Amino acid sequence: MDISALVAQNYAASKTATAPEVDGAASTFGAAANSFMATLQTSENTAMQAMTSGADPHALVAALAQTELAVQTAVTVRDRVVEAYQEILRMPV
Repeated sequence: MDISALVAQNYAASKTATAPEVDGAASTFGAAANSFMATLQTSENTAMQAMTSGADPHALVAALAQTELAVQTAVTVRDRVVEAYQEILRMPV
């Protein structure tokens, strides 16, 4: 019997039992981060196609506008989080 296969099998079986449970806020934030990354990846792929194969320039402009909106949203969320943190720091103890 191969001990490494047995260990790997037992580890895989116990991995799901020890995985942390994700609450609603964390999963929402994770979904937003994944959506942001997907938007950036799509825009990058469209830009690469436009530069190399002369793809549709309208698709490139639309992808860049969508990316700009996603980045502005991320910056706004970051600013709000920093502002809330600073407000907490100003609270008297």
